[in-house]
Amino acid sequence: MPIYKLPESEVYFPDPNLAEDDGMLAVGGDLSTLRLITAYANGIFPWYNPEDPILWWSTNPRLVLFPKDFIARKSLMQTIRNKGYIIKFDTDFETTINNCSTARRNDDLGTWISNEIKEAYIKLFELGFAHSVEVYKDNIQVGGLYGVQVGSVFSGESMYSNVRDTSKVALYYLCKNAEKLNIEMIDSQTTTKHMITLGAKEISRIEYLDFLRNSIDKYGIMVNNK
Repeated sequence: MPIYKLPESEVYFPDPNLAEDDGMLAVGGDLSTLRLITAYANGIFPWYNPEDPILWWSTNPRLVLFPKDFIARKSLMQTIRNKGYIIKFDTDFETTINNCSTARRNDDLGTWISNEIKEAYIKLFELGFAHSVEVYKDNIQVGGLYGVQVGSVFSGESMYSNVRDTSKVALYYLCKNAEKLNIEMIDSQTTTKHMITLGAKEISRIEYLDFLRNSIDKYGIMVNNK
């Protein structure tokens, strides 16, 4: 089946269930706010290398984390109790995404956060669609994560730790505050062993899309005016 080529003049996506086996659905388009929100509202997300055209994905199965299922191991709880971290939400999104883009990893998943991506998601944040969880020590941000929320689904885009386990600390507090933040599901998008050890599990694309659409019907597109 051919990959759909999106025009820049119109904002639409094909049915996400038409994605390739690896999840690739479409190529092209742009990173406008309208297109990004349309994508997330249909279970689609961009993921591509800076030198490539924009690639759009809808993976099957989908790795998700229900906040109540987060596994907080003893060592993590000791870190939270003893390290004196300060946790903030949506206070310095730009630093969070910049740190995610430069974080050293065991894979190459940091390289995809290009300047184009950063500009687009900072705009989403300014309009209340994207959010960050930030971990501070001595007034310096040492870990965090960011993502996009539609309905009650928070799509985690990236996380980082400049100090051991601070990305897990950020995720712990996202889950701990999920009810207040109106988050019922955290979308991890692609399957990683790391997220599975934290309680995430795979569900089918159909299950994921049903949950997403029901949450949008119930809550609409969530906008936090901060």
